[in-house]
Amino acid sequence: MRTACSALALVMLMLALGACGESKEDKALNSVCTSRDDIRKQVDTLKGFTPATVTTDAVKKSLDAIKKDLQDIADAQADLSSDRRSEVDAANKTFKSSIQQITGELGTSLSASDAKAGVVAALQALGASYEKAFAPLNCD
Repeated sequence: MRTACSALALVMLMLALGACGESKEDKALNSVCTSRDDIRKQVDTLKGFTPATVTTDAVKKSLDAIKKDLQDIADAQADLSSDRRSEVDAANKTFKSSIQQITGELGTSLSASDAKAGVVAALQALGASYEKAFAPLNCD
């Protein structure tokens, strides 16, 4: 009887501890929020450049990090609730579109003499795009 009670208590404890874990949706939301926060950090870095401080390598490094974050967000979407998934998908698509537009402009419409000023202006626009796309995404 005593061993049966001990075994039952052990099973109950294991079930209680198992219930404390994070759900797939919680993990996915944490991944989305972590990536969103890193995108903000990268955008802030990009917005901080001036024509005197901007370099191709620094811009490329931040844009590569943003691309990875966007992929991480896309990967996590499947485990979100349908409402959350729609919200995240819309933000991700809006921001990806802005990045493609801005990087396209950088490659084609800038002359050599004003290229650095154009890059800085484009990076400022990227900051505005981030605010429009991801700021409304509630991670609290």
